[in-house]
Amino acid sequence: MKIVSVIGARPQFIKAAVLSRALKEYKNVEEVIVHTGQHYDADMSDIFFSELGIPQPMFNLNVSDYSHAEMTGRMMIAIEDVFNHVKPDVVIVYGDTNSTLAASLVASKMHIPVAHVEAGLRSYNKRMPEEINRILTDHVSSYLFTPTKDASNNLKNEGFASEGVFEVGDVMYDATKLFYDSTFENKIGKDYILTTLHRAENTNDLIILQKFLQDICQISHHIPVIFPLHPRTKKIIHQNKLTFDLTGSLHVINPVGYKEMLSLIANSLLVITDSGGLQKEAYFMGKKCLTYRNETEWTELLDIGWNKLIKPGTESLTIQEVNQFLAEDASHSELYGSGNASAKIASILLQAFSG
Repeated sequence: MKIVSVIGARPQFIKAAVLSRALKEYKNVEEVIVHTGQHYDADMSDIFFSELGIPQPMFNLNVSDYSHAEMTGRMMIAIEDVFNHVKPDVVIVYGDTNSTLAASLVASKMHIPVAHVEAGLRSYNKRMPEEINRILTDHVSSYLFTPTKDASNNLKNEGFASEGVFEVGDVMYDATKLFYDSTFENKIGKDYILTTLHRAENTNDLIILQKFLQDICQISHHIPVIFPLHPRTKKIIHQNKLTFDLTGSLHVINPVGYKEMLSLIANSLLVITDSGGLQKEAYFMGKKCLTYRNETEWTELLDIGWNKLIKPGTESLTIQEVNQFLAEDASHSELYGSGNASAKIASILLQAFSG
């Protein structure tokens, strides 16, 4: 059985790390990894391959830093050549990036089955490119691996056939259990707020971006703030000469690897982010998360009180908001499976293609 896994962004590297390990348990499986190059910065790509033990990509397409349409189109052209060369039995895609959509569309047009890991998520905001990507990918996929009951119900409500939907749990939970090391050296200490910001709707709107920077600077006068700065966010800040108030305790650092990020989460008081993956990683590590977005695809975390939305442009991040949120009760339950989602996915695919 020949599998092509298409990845291109930080969360996909992490998910692929655990699923590739599970696939290696089967001698009759050959996995070919294709890296689209969507995250081209060494701090956002190379470090994950080295520290997580991901097999080196057989193909690196080097498609990055274009508009959504041009990026997706260039990826599709390059991916079609790869599929013609490799002739896979199934294509695995992850999440909701342009890499995911490009690979899914090409595979479906070439009549190659698509396996979508992290299927069924919905934010119900079609202005988000990720929402369009995940919806379209679900609709051309043969195997829909959902991380939660809510995701499975979304697909059921949209009329998907139940035999193609598999509620396996979240491979990100697998990764957290596998890679978190409590002895990992954390040079920053403890009891700080960890924050990240990278989504286009927040960084391309300079009013929203400047307001976010002002708010976290104000918070840093009361609680230290660690801010690993995404390369694209950093570029926008520098190009537009946006400023930080450094009279508080704000620590702007370069992006970090996965193991260090888990350590930063584990030693924090709270996470503030617009990242989808970091919302869950915070939950896995027992930390609350303020999400700087109008909506989230991880609605179950809102329901149980571990996550709260801060709407950019209309709501402010304040120390009062932080303290109140930290004081509120929240229940912790097994929302994302038992940490063996990758083994379940590998087993299902192997059974499907055993003939």
